[in-house]
Amino acid sequence: MQKMRMIALGCGTLALALGAGHFMQSRSAGAPVAQDAATPAPTLGKAQGAVHNGALELSSITLTSAVPVLPATAPTPSPLAVPPAPREAALNGEPAQTLVDALPSEEPAPSLGCDYALKANVAPGAMVSLSLDAPCAPGERFTLHHNGMMFTEVTDDGGHASMLVPALSRKASFIAAFANGDSAVASAEVESLEYYQRVAVQWQGASGMQLHALEFGAGYEDAGHVWAGAARDVAAAADGSRGFLTRLGDAAKPEALMAEVYTFPSELAGRDGDIDLSLEAEVTEANCNRDIEAQALQVQANGALNVQNVTLMIPDCDAVGDFLVLKNLLNDITIARN
Repeated sequence: MQKMRMIALGCGTLALALGAGHFMQSRSAGAPVAQDAATPAPTLGKAQGAVHNGALELSSITLTSAVPVLPATAPTPSPLAVPPAPREAALNGEPAQTLVDALPSEEPAPSLGCDYALKANVAPGAMVSLSLDAPCAPGERFTLHHNGMMFTEVTDDGGHASMLVPALSRKASFIAAFANGDSAVASAEVESLEYYQRVAVQWQGASGMQLHALEFGAGYEDAGHVWAGAARDVAAAADGSRGFLTRLGDAAKPEALMAEVYTFPSELAGRDGDIDLSLEAEVTEANCNRDIEAQALQVQANGALNVQNVTLMIPDCDAVGDFLVLKNLLNDITIARN
């Protein structure tokens, strides 16, 4: 009985020892291996795991990032080398030439001359020859002003324009004015103006205006009928028996200022008589059924300038081709041989 108890006790002890050994083996296999204190811990993440059949399974992963560590001090770039001062400057105690001073200087851009120049020269027949140079205004429209008379002209491709203008005053001043405000001025002393009588009519646009002069009783289309269709030139006044008409302005330009000037050498005339003056307006498609305005400028025998304004009511377009004649607007010229 006692022997049986000892065997049972021994078997129990052996079973307990075997159980304890199996538990320790299981704990040893399931627990992570302790790391050496000198071995660094991983920095990419943290995980919990368990071993199943010899394989490590991870769960509850938490990601972390590695933070770069800056150096204690940042590198400092070396300063640029300063060019040494020239030996002569150093010897003379002068400051060294800086980098800016050493750079080449910028050449100034050449400037074009844009001055407008108007020249006036006295011509035969109490006329003034005008020459305009406007190099910065090629092909530009301008207005020529003279003693109340105005007309439109245009420069050529080189900015030049030439005109032959009847003087309306002895001390004649001329202004060429451009739309941008630029202008040129010229003047001339026209001493021969006292030998001539002049009348000018001016208007704007396609008004159909015409200045007519009937010399010494001539009728329409006679040799003594002077108008834009039979204007003559300054040479006609050389013998003192005929006058001439000058048309001013560029009618091809829209709303151009236009003028016509009739001149007769009254102090040179070799005969007595009258010259009948009239202003006519042809009814056209461009002016029918509207009002047009005109202005008459007439130089008196004493040199004074008489100015009259007129407004014409043009008939309906059914009257295209007809003419309106104003005979009392202008004073006829009376020639008395001395």
